[in-house]
Amino acid sequence: MKLIIGNKNYSSWSLRGWLAAKQSGLSFEEITVPILGEHWQEKKQSDDFQPSSGKVPILWDGDNVIWDSLAIMEYMSDKVGRDRFWPKDEAARGMARSMVAEMHSSYASLRGEMPMNVRRRIKLENVSDQTKSEVVRILQLWAEARARHGNAGPFLFGTFGAADIFYAPVVSRFFTYGIGVPGFAQSYMQAIWEHDWMQAWVGASEDEQWVIEQYETVG
Repeated sequence: MKLIIGNKNYSSWSLRGWLAAKQSGLSFEEITVPILGEHWQEKKQSDDFQPSSGKVPILWDGDNVIWDSLAIMEYMSDKVGRDRFWPKDEAARGMARSMVAEMHSSYASLRGEMPMNVRRRIKLENVSDQTKSEVVRILQLWAEARARHGNAGPFLFGTFGAADIFYAPVVSRFFTYGIGVPGFAQSYMQAIWEHDWMQAWVGASEDEQWVIEQYETVG
């Protein structure tokens, strides 16, 4: 298998796809293509990118091609068993699926005002009311998941899984822009940040030389 991703410093969807591939336990070749770089338009037209219309991440498993982070995660869970990604308890699994779906389809204001930038640390001023409400919504979901289903470990549903994969970029954004969160959320964010895979991603992000100026001027 090979997984094509974008810049680790900026590409939140690539982080999700990469974490899903790591969670599967299967071996894969990792190919990083700097989005918006000088060869980006050329790369988008290549055969490797055609099925996704130039979007990352995109997974090739032999002749099978899967794009979109959620599809990649579901494909991996089909290959290795859903229990590796989703809680065994029915109620917990239903909530985890709902949280992942909401993250996948919502929070446009937060995404726009707080683009992922792993390396940066800045206190964001003048946050819109819509983004504030989205932050509150996320914290409410985290609190409910932890209170109802998080007794087995430090992650949303105890052990690391699909919901953590999808909210990991949010954790990064909260660190980047200095979002104040309650104690339980600080503990959860620290658990995500200290995870071995996340530390590997952060280290690679810091080593990248590529800079996307439009994401560096936010705030």
